[in-house]
Amino acid sequence: MAQLRLALAQVNSTVGDLDGNADQIVTWTRRAAEAGAHLVAFPEMMLTGYPVEDLALRASFVEASRDALQRLARGSPTRGSATCPWSPATSTAPGRRGPLGRPGGLPLNAAAWLHGGEVLVRSAKHHLPNYGVFDEYRIFARGDRLPVVRLHGVDVATAICEDLWQDGGPVSVTSASGAGLLLVINASPYERNKDDARLELCASRAREAGCALAYVNMVGGQDELVFDGDSVIVGPDGSPLSRAPQFVEHLLVTDLDLPAAGRRRGGPRPRRRPGRHHDHH
Repeated sequence: MAQLRLALAQVNSTVGDLDGNADQIVTWTRRAAEAGAHLVAFPEMMLTGYPVEDLALRASFVEASRDALQRLARGSPTRGSATCPWSPATSTAPGRRGPLGRPGGLPLNAAAWLHGGEVLVRSAKHHLPNYGVFDEYRIFARGDRLPVVRLHGVDVATAICEDLWQDGGPVSVTSASGAGLLLVINASPYERNKDDARLELCASRAREAGCALAYVNMVGGQDELVFDGDSVIVGPDGSPLSRAPQFVEHLLVTDLDLPAAGRRRGGPRPRRRPGRHHDHH
């Protein structure tokens, strides 16, 4: 087994405020580092704000978001430390084709791993919702990769919000990847009784993926949308390990005992020990 101290930063970003959101990432990353976390994860599109809507179709904004991400990486508290922040950002995808064969160059609803002053890995959302309050299919190009990062002896796979709700995509291949943790970043709006639905979904997808699952969600408001947080971590059998409160910014820090990298393939899975969590407001 390998031990990973994970911090879920359930925070409120502002659409279009790249500098302000970057400052929040730095502040909460410092808090996570002070708590001894090996990894801190932020909600979906934390750097740009969500829903970004047609701002993502402005080339100047996309370029500004990419520049902000690079500056954030270079100035991050993780430079030279063991903490690796997870920070989503919108970026372009030159040469890629969009929905229904539209020309390449559409932006991505993407996430990036930052560590040691660099942007190490980028990946994009697979399932782009186009129902209710969502209009992502019109704006973004689809992703087609499951990034797996080895961190502190654990292989961590990543997915973005709707990828958890829809069958197929990243969750369906997580088990084959041998990951010990599936990290899902979200901007999931509040609905009555959705907290129960989220927990059931996380439990079901953890069992499908065959590993622990960490779900970090945005909190706050944007126009008519309210985000309630309710971040949660469940074990590979779907049992809840730790959970953040609703409607408040919160840093949920949890110690997880997870399968060591490479140990899940071709052999019996180690027994899971309960997670230990520490709450920080």
